Amino acid sequence: MDYQQTIDYLYTQLPLFTRIGASAFKKDLTNTLALCELLDNPQHKFISVHVGGTNGKGSTSHMLAAILQVAGYKTGLYTSPHLKDFRERIRVNGQMISEQAVIDFVAAHRADFERIEPSFFEMTVALAFDVFANEQVDIAIVEVGLGGRLDSTNIINPLLSIITNIGWDHMNMLGDTLQLIAGEKAGIIKPHTPVIIGEYQPEVANVFVEKARKESDSITFASENKLIVKSKKAKDGALNLLDVDITSLNAPLSALHLQLDLTGTYQLKNLKTVLCAVDELRQQGFTITDQHIAEALKQVKTLTGLHGRWETLSQNPLTICDTGHNPEGMTEVLTTIAGTPYQHLHFVIGMVNDKDISKVLIMLPKDATYYFCKPDIPRGLDAEILKQKAEVIGLSGDAFTSVPEALKSAQHNAGDADLVFVGGSTFVVAEVV
Repeated sequence: MDYQQTIDYLYTQLPLFTRIGASAFKKDLTNTLALCELLDNPQHKFISVHVGGTNGKGSTSHMLAAILQVAGYKTGLYTSPHLKDFRERIRVNGQMISEQAVIDFVAAHRADFERIEPSFFEMTVALAFDVFANEQVDIAIVEVGLGGRLDSTNIINPLLSIITNIGWDHMNMLGDTLQLIAGEKAGIIKPHTPVIIGEYQPEVANVFVEKARKESDSITFASENKLIVKSKKAKDGALNLLDVDITSLNAPLSALHLQLDLTGTYQLKNLKTVLCAVDELRQQGFTITDQHIAEALKQVKTLTGLHGRWETLSQNPLTICDTGHNPEGMTEVLTTIAGTPYQHLHFVIGMVNDKDISKVLIMLPKDATYYFCKPDIPRGLDAEILKQKAEVIGLSGDAFTSVPEALKSAQHNAGDADLVFVGGSTFVVAEVV
């Protein structure tokens, strides 16, 4: 098979979450362990940082990877889902793995797939770990796919575990209370391994404290660290950057001026988590200077290929997309929208059909014009159904047959001083970046 045939095989033959939803989520690690056993257990051949949480884990992973790259470490990065190209999920020093690497891996193990019957995600994790071992990376940043305790990535023994925050997402698989969801996320906390929690949330903090105590781990809540963060939007040539001044009462970060190319103001929460992680890695012997941090955070998108986080698609009219899609993620998106000057908001929105979307819809501004669309995946929610559900809440707009058509209409209708925003689902953003 050539590359496209290989990808088509993976998409059609292996259970794929983006296609079939919850039934692709396996309730144990058996398949991942079986695949890795065939590969001589590559997960034991590299050191790693494990990053979980509901929101912000992708941005946190990419920022950490960028910093380590700039500091001179050969860095593996595993994230999901991808936006355009399957190979976005597996990078070494920011470069996607080759098409040939995917072809060779599938060709070598197709019979094993048919015997073990892994999910698409389980296969991808095994491939990533095999690549990182063969490439002899100095360190790999591994993002949790879904949950934590039963996630396929949870066979590594990292130097550090990071959990960004807890929010309402995937309740049909992780639990219908924040405490249950936190318990699943806490499953990545390993014995005698430091853990950083990005946000102190009173309703779930004790879940992490108790888990860390049980495992004899040190635990740090990044949001409680004495970091004072001040930010403002800045222009640097053609780049939109977020200017950030950091002052800390804790050594070694006493004062730091940064410019972030990830300009959503919600990134300030992720930044605190990243700086705490850098501090921990320094304590474990990594040489990471303040200059490395500053140089990396100014070019995370260039260094790692990250897209879809408060990303400007065009200037006239101003068109921005963001992958935030659950209630907590949408709260951050709406806060950033509120801080953006505009006359009228045109909101291109699509969602998936197996989630409770009411919590998000009720948050959205009623004075915006909506362009309802269906992401081009089997789990996409029909645009007319989305429109009907939105109208009940008081949101008005038209339904469109595709994401590109909705975006085209929004940009056509928008005035020079208006804002066009595209979001509601990662899969909607994937069609516009």
